[in-house]
Amino acid sequence: MKERFLVRTADQAEFVLPKAYEGISQGFSRWSIVNGESGSVHQEFNICELQPGGHIDTHLHTHEESVYVLDGELICETGDGAFALEKGDYGIIHVSAAHGYKNRSDKTVRWVEMLAPQPRLWKEGDVFPVKGRVSQVGEPIRVNPRDTRTRFFGNITEQHMDPGKQSQELLAVSGSMRTALLVYTGITVKMMVDSDLGAHLHTMFMVKYIPGGGAGSHDHPFEETYMILDGEVEAWFDNHTFTLKPGDVAWAGVGCVHGFKNKTNTTVQWLETSAPQSPSRHAYRFGRDWDYFEEQLKSE
Repeated sequence: MKERFLVRTADQAEFVLPKAYEGISQGFSRWSIVNGESGSVHQEFNICELQPGGHIDTHLHTHEESVYVLDGELICETGDGAFALEKGDYGIIHVSAAHGYKNRSDKTVRWVEMLAPQPRLWKEGDVFPVKGRVSQVGEPIRVNPRDTRTRFFGNITEQHMDPGKQSQELLAVSGSMRTALLVYTGITVKMMVDSDLGAHLHTMFMVKYIPGGGAGSHDHPFEETYMILDGEVEAWFDNHTFTLKPGDVAWAGVGCVHGFKNKTNTTVQWLETSAPQSPSRHAYRFGRDWDYFEEQLKSE
């Protein structure tokens, strides 16, 4: 049976200029990790870099695109204006929405790029250049969840992921699941990109496990990708066990049985994406529940 999972460590990173961007960018490179060639059918997960002074000219796609900034400052230009995204900022570019990127700083900017559905393999990335700029603006706007101009962007901080500091002040920026703090069995989850932000085809969220926290073996009717940002975690995918560390990326396809356990004495945190979006029911299939049911049938 073909493997339904993928694990890539940080030292395997290979950044190249995608062919589709050769004529419309400068200083841009990308490490494409999860894609159609690697076995995924619903998403593409990449880590991007833009050198100082670099740019990606205005273009659009046939898919949704969400971004999460890892380091530096990324200027994102859309039809709504120009936005300055810093470490911890995220946002969504909708299907067929024209946009472009710039790095006006003297440092390399790095960000995660999530695409859903994945680009059509025969279209070299599904990149359609658009002549001219999409906006003529002055100073880029900083991301502020209470500023309606940045309604397609957000920010996540250490406070948001601290289970001991849940408060109305933190939740007041929005009454939606996207910014709610959910804590259960040693896990903190913060939704970032979902239907509330206008996404229809995928989600992006942050996960944090306290020491001893974990999730038992389960699978989903959708794909998931995980990028470790801090700490380390034991993870298993279809009976293969790995220790994932910062910079490592793993992918679980539909039906891949997976789980996690934080066996360290400190927290572990990762960025997670899923595609398609989770259904309203039956999003999780836990093995322990069906094993229990099987035993019950045997005893009847």
